[in-house]
Amino acid sequence: MKKVILALFLIVGVSSLQAQTKEELKALKKEKTDSIAALKAKEDAIQAEIDALPGWRLKATGTIGGSISGFNNWYGKSSPNSSVGNFGININAFADLIEEKYFWKNAMNINIGWVKFDDEDDPTDSDAYEVATDVFNISSLYGYKVSKNFAVSALMEYRSTLVDNFNNPGFLDLGVGGTWTPLSELTVVIHPANYNFVFSSGDAVYDSTFGAKVVADYTNSFGGLNVKSNLSIFLSYEGSNFSNYTWTNSFSYTVWKSLGVGFDFGLRKNHQEALNYALIDDPDASFDTVDNDLQSFWLIGLNITLD
Repeated sequence: MKKVILALFLIVGVSSLQAQTKEELKALKKEKTDSIAALKAKEDAIQAEIDALPGWRLKATGTIGGSISGFNNWYGKSSPNSSVGNFGININAFADLIEEKYFWKNAMNINIGWVKFDDEDDPTDSDAYEVATDVFNISSLYGYKVSKNFAVSALMEYRSTLVDNFNNPGFLDLGVGGTWTPLSELTVVIHPANYNFVFSSGDAVYDSTFGAKVVADYTNSFGGLNVKSNLSIFLSYEGSNFSNYTWTNSFSYTVWKSLGVGFDFGLRKNHQEALNYALIDDPDASFDTVDNDLQSFWLIGLNITLD
């Protein structure tokens, strides 16, 4: 009996000791976590001071996504012998010069996607990768500061495709006005004097017009998450049929060193593009008969960030 009682006391003692040790370890872990958080806050504060210094800021992010698949005698499909593949790449890069009295901000966005569907039982179909998404945009903004958050500015923005039908059409905006920078991460451009040049060949229906340009650009990092959003709007003084907007967004999360996961998507409305596309099948199409449908693209895949 004495041995049983002694064993029970021993078990209770060991359990108490383990519980005490576990609580001590939890307390130690919390102490270290708080220390790490404090050090991270100091690091972020120092980085903010570095970012505020005059000079160049350079950064580029890229997302690569794709998949391939093959089927052999897969009779549940309408094409039992086929191969499918898609591949896409998105690149966002900027080079900004920030000085006490002026700034010069330059940006580039490229998004290209290819897709292939090869029906091996149909000798007439193509087994090549076809361009599915093709976006190319560059911009350059110069501003002379008249106050801490406002500058008189001039903007050049060019948008076209890169792989397929380069500069057909191509959109070039040149304008002047003002730029508001309420935050270092946010730039808002309002240019009431802007000319939208449209380049095209053949029987395309594009027209160049005078109007206003509005751009909002946001770039920021939250720990391992990088965010880039750009909204570019042209408001033609000759009517909404000649106006257009493009909104592109890029999100990337760094998992290890410069590698991570990226998600990109974009939206666009352009009635001139919609009409030009409709005229391929309907020569009598007009702005009144063609809907200005919302255009979109998206890409998810491996992301690489370079500073």
